[in-house]
Amino acid sequence: MARGEKDKNIAVFCGTGRRKCAVASVVICSGTGKFDVNGRALAEFCSLDDAERRLLAPLVAAGKIDSVDVAAKTSGGGISGQIGAISLGLARSLEKMDPDLRAPLKKEGLLTRDSRIRERKKPGRPGARKRFQFSKR
Repeated sequence: MARGEKDKNIAVFCGTGRRKCAVASVVICSGTGKFDVNGRALAEFCSLDDAERRLLAPLVAAGKIDSVDVAAKTSGGGISGQIGAISLGLARSLEKMDPDLRAPLKKEGLLTRDSRIRERKKPGRPGARKRFQFSKR
């Protein structure tokens, strides 16, 4: 299909994921297992096996690794945050596609947003928790 063309018969499902400072928008449709992140192939986006495993976890839990095409756009944060954001967005879009997948995705903990973010720097200190060196004399 050429760019700009729209096939009316293909159902598209969207999901948004967030992790740390990263935000990801994930679009899935039925297909052959193609996975694009920011216009690049999955192998180009993340070179580590662990990162790839974390990205594909929702598809493995749902059993749709070769039957769904994924296109993700992500921004903000670092690579780890972006991977977590894509994983959450993918799990949410899979749930929209088939509500029966909620139970296996929930069991794996893939539908829970990881709320841990960077703690802010406090006034009068060099960092969030670090103190300036104490001098007795």
